Amino acid sequence: MKAKLIIGLGAALLASIAIAAIAAVASLTLTRPAPEVKFSTLAGDTFSTPELRGKVVLVNFWATYCAECLKEMPKLVDAHRKFSPRGYETIAVAVRRDDPDRVARFAAKHALPFKVALDSSGELGREFGNVRITPMSFLIGKNGKIVRRYVGEPDWTEFHQLVERELRS
Repeated sequence: MKAKLIIGLGAALLASIAIAAIAAVASLTLTRPAPEVKFSTLAGDTFSTPELRGKVVLVNFWATYCAECLKEMPKLVDAHRKFSPRGYETIAVAVRRDDPDRVARFAAKHALPFKVALDSSGELGREFGNVRITPMSFLIGKNGKIVRRYVGEPDWTEFHQLVERELRS
């Protein structure tokens, strides 16, 4: 009797793990509209997600104290330089816990070629689905819908292919 109970519990546990894994993968590919939020950049500019319609946009949540964020930053720069002439936009959103002066120094030192915004209140992270891990990025298609969510650094080959596809659509 105990053996059957243990086997039954083991099967239930495996089923739960499989369902969680499927849900996690499914959450990476999204087709929901991007939240309508307003960004404030280090340069003092403000703009909103509806104003970005017609472009392919990467919204990247990062922090200057996040080693993986700093590691992926040169690849974000490369992607921006490669695709921006064709209607691609990058918005690097420094998370609430980051020091705005430190963010500004980093952006200036590395001559970031894209918009750098501050999420001082944490509202942007909440609107994008309670961003709690950095780096986390959202690729938004021309139609304003989130095409893909990246937790951690993307597979850059797959990312470039997806951006190419979205730019052609």
